[in-house]
Amino acid sequence: MAAKPLADLIDDCLAPALAAQGFAGRAIVSLWPEIVGERLAARSRPLKIDWPRRRPAPGETSEPATLVVRVEGAFALDMQQLGPVVLERVNTHLGWRAVGKLVLKQGPVEAPQQKPVPPPPDPALVGRIAQQVAHIEDPGLRAALERLGLGVAQKSATTR
Repeated sequence: MAAKPLADLIDDCLAPALAAQGFAGRAIVSLWPEIVGERLAARSRPLKIDWPRRRPAPGETSEPATLVVRVEGAFALDMQQLGPVVLERVNTHLGWRAVGKLVLKQGPVEAPQQKPVPPPPDPALVGRIAQQVAHIEDPGLRAALERLGLGVAQKSATTR
């Protein structure tokens, strides 16, 4: 059995929950900071996409969906002002004009979790790792092994 990328398994697990909220995939939810920018993403979250209830008749254009976004009270005005830009960015990300309306729900938004910045590596450790991989001729492989060794050494140092 071949190994599967974790992203494939996560999509399978999250698909039913996201589909219940109108999302076809996790792209809008997981890439929200890239879509709207870090400043707005810190104070807003996409909740769901409401798709039109009625199917268009043959030859009739379909109505676009409504994106429901939770936003903190103080940033609701910013999000409302930037609504057309947000819709354009979401539609650009999706590749078609799927969303035509933005509905804001005011409420608390969890702050994004910041990853702790690791301390700088010990120069003696860096030298020891470089010495261990110095015999490898391929510079790309040598650099990759140095990064791997440094990551393993730093992780084991933080778990002690």
